[in-house]
Amino acid sequence: MIDLYTWTTPNGRKVSVMLEECGLQYSVHPVNIRENEQFKPEFVAICPNSKIPAIVDHDENNLSIFESGAILIHLAEKTGKLLPKTVSGRAKVIEWLMWQMANIGPMLGQANHFLNAAPEKIPYAINRYVTECTRLFKVMDDQLGRGAYLAGDYSIADVASYPWVSAAFPLIQKANPDAIGEGKNVKRWIDAIGARPAVQKGMAVPKV
Repeated sequence: MIDLYTWTTPNGRKVSVMLEECGLQYSVHPVNIRENEQFKPEFVAICPNSKIPAIVDHDENNLSIFESGAILIHLAEKTGKLLPKTVSGRAKVIEWLMWQMANIGPMLGQANHFLNAAPEKIPYAINRYVTECTRLFKVMDDQLGRGAYLAGDYSIADVASYPWVSAAFPLIQKANPDAIGEGKNVKRWIDAIGARPAVQKGMAVPKV
């Protein structure tokens, strides 16, 4: 059994989608980040960085893991799913997983903040992050023009990217329509992954 500590964010939903894809039993523990529950001592004991998601894997001597990418790798290795065993296949999946962790998540998060949440509209910040997100989506669209998924077969690289991209692609396309273009490969990828039953279940976690 796995305890999942999560909230209704793209990072949190990466892990619930993966748990559903792997068919693992898990118990959901919502951590309301709007109420600062991530700073409670009992959660900090699991995740010193006070960020969701985190898990405790009771099958592995109550192993606690934080950081969504690390959790996805652990679950893939635990179940033998969505991460190739060959050196080259594994390297490509990890490559695109790290691309998501270092680029898609941080940049889309900042773009969303300055477009929708910041108390003051700062043109420089909006332009900076929308421009970078546009570039990233072009990189992704080009990659998906060479294959159905980011790193060959469906993998944890796709699981990691989907919750962010499905929410943010329309936002960035609206903000920068001339630069981002049609993005037909990204749209096809969003539709294909969104049709997966495990993804649909995982994206509805937690129910709050």
